Amino acid sequence: MPTVIKENYLKALHFLNQKNATVSLTELGKAMDVSKPTVNDMVKKLQSNGWVVYEKYKPLKLTEEGRRTAALIVRKHRLSEMFLYKIMGFGWEEVHDIAEELEHIKSDAFFDRMDELLGFPTTDPHGSPIPDKEGNLIKPNYQLLSQIPQNTKVILRGLRDSSTEFLLFLNNKELQLGTEIHLQHIEPFDKSITVSYGEHSNVLLTHSVSNRLFVEVV
Repeated sequence: MPTVIKENYLKALHFLNQKNATVSLTELGKAMDVSKPTVNDMVKKLQSNGWVVYEKYKPLKLTEEGRRTAALIVRKHRLSEMFLYKIMGFGWEEVHDIAEELEHIKSDAFFDRMDELLGFPTTDPHGSPIPDKEGNLIKPNYQLLSQIPQNTKVILRGLRDSSTEFLLFLNNKELQLGTEIHLQHIEPFDKSITVSYGEHSNVLLTHSVSNRLFVEVV
Protein backbone atom coordinates (compact mmCIF):
# COMPACT_ATOMS: atom_id res chain seq x y z
CA MET A 1 0.00 0.00 0.00
CA PRO A 2 1.37 3.45 -0.87
CA THR A 3 2.80 5.34 2.09
CA VAL A 4 0.56 8.34 1.29
CA ILE A 5 -2.57 6.30 2.04
CA LYS A 6 -1.10 4.96 5.28
CA GLU A 7 -0.20 8.48 6.38
CA ASN A 8 -3.70 9.75 5.59
CA TYR A 9 -5.21 7.01 7.78
CA LEU A 10 -2.73 7.74 10.54
CA LYS A 11 -3.49 11.46 10.44
CA ALA A 12 -7.25 10.78 10.53
CA LEU A 13 -6.80 8.54 13.57
CA HIS A 14 -4.67 11.23 15.21
CA PHE A 15 -7.39 13.88 14.83
CA LEU A 16 -10.12 11.50 15.99
CA ASN A 17 -8.01 10.63 19.01
CA GLN A 18 -7.74 14.31 19.92
CA LYS A 19 -11.55 14.54 20.09
CA ASN A 20 -12.17 11.23 21.86
CA ALA A 21 -10.02 9.15 24.19
CA THR A 22 -11.13 6.00 22.38
CA VAL A 23 -11.60 5.53 18.63
CA SER A 24 -13.38 2.56 17.07
CA LEU A 25 -12.74 0.92 13.72
CA THR A 26 -16.18 2.14 12.60
CA GLU A 27 -15.35 5.77 13.43
CA LEU A 28 -12.11 5.62 11.49
CA GLY A 29 -13.94 4.05 8.56
CA LYS A 30 -16.49 6.89 8.55
CA ALA A 31 -13.73 9.49 8.71
CA MET A 32 -12.02 7.92 5.70
CA ASP A 33 -15.32 7.11 3.95
CA VAL A 34 -14.46 3.45 3.41
CA SER A 35 -16.07 0.11 4.25
CA LYS A 36 -15.37 -1.81 7.45
CA PRO A 37 -13.37 -4.56 5.68
CA THR A 38 -11.23 -1.90 3.99
CA VAL A 39 -10.47 0.00 7.19
CA ASN A 40 -9.80 -3.29 8.98
CA ASP A 41 -7.21 -4.21 6.37
CA MET A 42 -5.59 -0.76 6.55
CA VAL A 43 -5.38 -0.77 10.35
CA LYS A 44 -3.55 -4.11 10.25
CA LYS A 45 -1.00 -2.48 7.93
CA LEU A 46 -0.64 0.46 10.31
CA GLN A 47 -0.05 -2.03 13.09
CA SER A 48 2.68 -3.72 11.05
CA ASN A 49 4.37 -0.30 10.84
CA GLY A 50 4.33 -0.08 14.62
CA TRP A 51 1.96 2.90 14.57
CA VAL A 52 -1.20 1.34 16.01
CA VAL A 53 -2.21 -1.28 18.57
CA TYR A 54 -5.20 -3.18 17.24
CA GLU A 55 -7.16 -5.89 19.04
CA LYS A 56 -10.47 -7.21 17.79
CA TYR A 57 -13.52 -5.52 19.39
CA LYS A 58 -11.30 -3.03 21.24
CA PRO A 59 -10.63 0.69 20.58
CA LEU A 60 -7.69 1.59 18.38
CA LYS A 61 -4.61 2.90 20.14
CA LEU A 62 -1.80 4.98 18.68
CA THR A 63 1.64 3.88 19.77
CA GLU A 64 4.11 6.57 20.80
CA GLU A 65 5.80 6.17 17.41
CA GLY A 66 2.40 6.44 15.72
CA ARG A 67 1.56 9.60 17.67
CA ARG A 68 4.89 11.21 16.80
CA THR A 69 4.68 10.21 13.12
CA ALA A 70 1.15 11.62 12.85
CA ALA A 71 2.17 14.86 14.57
CA LEU A 72 5.07 15.30 12.15
CA ILE A 73 2.70 14.87 9.19
CA VAL A 74 0.52 17.60 10.72
CA ARG A 75 3.67 19.73 11.15
CA LYS A 76 4.52 19.39 7.46
CA HIS A 77 0.94 20.22 6.49
CA ARG A 78 0.70 23.36 8.64
CA LEU A 79 4.15 24.60 7.67
CA SER A 80 3.18 24.13 4.03
CA GLU A 81 -0.03 26.09 4.54
CA MET A 82 1.91 28.93 6.14
CA PHE A 83 4.48 28.94 3.33
CA LEU A 84 1.77 29.05 0.67
CA TYR A 85 0.01 31.86 2.55
CA LYS A 86 2.93 34.03 3.67
CA ILE A 87 5.51 33.49 0.95
CA MET A 88 3.46 32.59 -2.12
CA GLY A 89 0.45 34.80 -1.47
CA PHE A 90 -2.30 32.18 -1.57
CA GLY A 91 -5.50 32.98 0.32
CA TRP A 92 -6.08 31.12 3.58
CA GLU A 93 -9.03 29.44 1.86
CA GLU A 94 -6.76 28.06 -0.90
CA VAL A 95 -3.91 26.40 0.98
CA HIS A 96 -5.38 23.20 2.43
CA ASP A 97 -5.61 21.01 -0.68
CA ILE A 98 -2.10 21.95 -1.86
CA ALA A 99 -0.67 21.28 1.61
CA GLU A 100 -2.36 17.85 1.55
CA GLU A 101 0.05 16.94 -1.25
CA LEU A 102 3.13 18.64 0.17
CA GLU A 103 2.81 16.97 3.59
CA HIS A 104 3.93 13.63 2.12
CA ILE A 105 7.34 14.91 0.95
CA LYS A 106 9.96 12.92 2.88
CA SER A 107 12.83 15.44 3.00
CA ASP A 108 13.25 16.86 6.52
CA ALA A 109 15.70 19.43 5.10
CA PHE A 110 12.93 20.76 2.83
CA PHE A 111 10.63 21.52 5.77
CA ASP A 112 13.48 22.75 7.99
CA ARG A 113 14.33 25.35 5.33
CA MET A 114 10.66 26.23 4.95
CA ASP A 115 10.44 26.70 8.73
CA GLU A 116 13.53 28.95 8.68
CA LEU A 117 12.27 31.10 5.79
CA LEU A 118 9.00 31.64 7.67
CA GLY A 119 10.81 32.70 10.85
CA PHE A 120 9.83 29.55 12.80
CA PRO A 121 6.07 30.15 13.06
CA THR A 122 4.09 28.52 15.88
CA THR A 123 0.71 28.57 14.11
CA ASP A 124 -0.64 28.06 10.59
CA PRO A 125 -2.77 30.62 8.65
CA HIS A 126 -5.89 29.47 10.52
CA GLY A 127 -4.32 29.81 13.97
CA SER A 128 -3.80 26.06 14.51
CA PRO A 129 -0.60 25.25 16.41
CA ILE A 130 2.33 23.74 14.48
CA PRO A 131 3.96 20.73 16.20
CA ASP A 132 7.69 21.07 16.82
CA LYS A 133 10.35 18.83 15.23
CA GLU A 134 9.80 16.21 17.95
CA GLY A 135 6.05 16.10 17.34
CA ASN A 136 5.17 18.02 20.50
CA LEU A 137 2.16 20.30 20.30
CA ILE A 138 1.44 23.24 22.58
CA LYS A 139 -2.20 24.25 22.45
CA PRO A 140 -2.84 27.91 23.25
CA ASN A 141 -5.39 28.64 25.94
CA TYR A 142 -7.87 30.61 23.86
CA GLN A 143 -11.62 30.93 24.39
CA LEU A 144 -14.46 30.77 21.89
CA LEU A 145 -16.06 34.11 21.10
CA SER A 146 -19.38 32.56 22.11
CA GLN A 147 -18.05 32.26 25.69
CA ILE A 148 -17.08 35.91 26.05
CA PRO A 149 -19.29 38.41 27.99
CA GLN A 150 -20.50 41.56 26.26
CA ASN A 151 -18.58 44.84 26.49
CA THR A 152 -15.33 42.91 26.13
CA LYS A 153 -12.50 43.47 23.63
CA VAL A 154 -10.79 40.42 22.16
CA ILE A 155 -8.34 39.55 19.40
CA LEU A 156 -9.20 36.85 16.86
CA ARG A 157 -6.49 34.18 17.21
CA GLY A 158 -7.78 30.97 15.61
CA LEU A 159 -10.59 29.04 13.98
CA ARG A 160 -12.51 25.99 15.10
CA ASP A 161 -13.65 25.49 11.50
CA SER A 162 -11.28 26.07 8.58
CA SER A 163 -13.58 24.83 5.82
CA THR A 164 -13.44 26.76 2.56
CA GLU A 165 -17.04 27.91 3.01
CA PHE A 166 -16.36 29.39 6.45
CA LEU A 167 -13.12 31.04 5.35
CA LEU A 168 -14.90 32.67 2.42
CA PHE A 169 -17.59 33.86 4.84
CA LEU A 170 -14.90 35.48 7.02
CA ASN A 171 -13.29 37.03 3.94
CA ASN A 172 -16.62 38.61 3.08
CA LYS A 173 -16.87 39.99 6.62
CA GLU A 174 -13.23 41.19 6.41
CA LEU A 175 -12.43 39.21 9.56
CA GLN A 176 -8.89 37.84 9.82
CA LEU A 177 -6.50 36.67 12.50
CA GLY A 178 -5.21 39.52 14.62
CA THR A 179 -8.40 41.55 14.27
CA GLU A 180 -9.45 43.31 17.48
CA ILE A 181 -13.17 42.78 18.07
CA HIS A 182 -15.41 44.66 20.49
CA LEU A 183 -18.30 42.49 21.63
CA GLN A 184 -21.08 45.04 22.07
CA HIS A 185 -24.22 43.02 22.72
CA ILE A 186 -25.37 39.42 23.20
CA GLU A 187 -28.96 38.61 22.23
CA PRO A 188 -30.42 36.47 25.06
CA PHE A 189 -32.87 34.66 22.80
CA ASP A 190 -30.50 33.05 20.28
CA LYS A 191 -27.04 34.09 21.59
CA SER A 192 -26.28 36.01 18.41
CA ILE A 193 -23.85 38.87 19.04
CA THR A 194 -23.29 42.37 17.75
CA VAL A 195 -19.66 43.33 17.30
CA SER A 196 -17.50 46.09 15.89
CA TYR A 197 -13.98 45.86 14.44
CA GLY A 198 -11.83 48.03 12.22
CA GLU A 199 -14.12 50.17 10.09
CA HIS A 200 -17.08 47.84 10.68
CA SER A 201 -19.69 48.60 13.30
CA ASN A 202 -22.85 46.84 14.48
CA VAL A 203 -22.00 43.59 12.68
CA LEU A 204 -24.32 40.74 13.63
CA LEU A 205 -22.72 37.30 14.07
CA THR A 206 -24.82 34.23 14.75
CA HIS A 207 -24.04 31.89 17.64
CA SER A 208 -22.93 29.33 15.04
CA VAL A 209 -20.27 31.77 13.81
CA SER A 210 -19.09 32.99 17.24
CA ASN A 211 -18.79 29.35 18.32
CA ARG A 212 -16.19 28.83 15.56
CA LEU A 213 -13.85 31.68 16.50
CA PHE A 214 -11.04 31.36 19.04
CA VAL A 215 -10.15 34.64 20.72
CA GLU A 216 -7.84 36.14 23.31
CA VAL A 217 -9.19 38.76 25.72
CA VAL A 218 -7.33 42.07 25.40
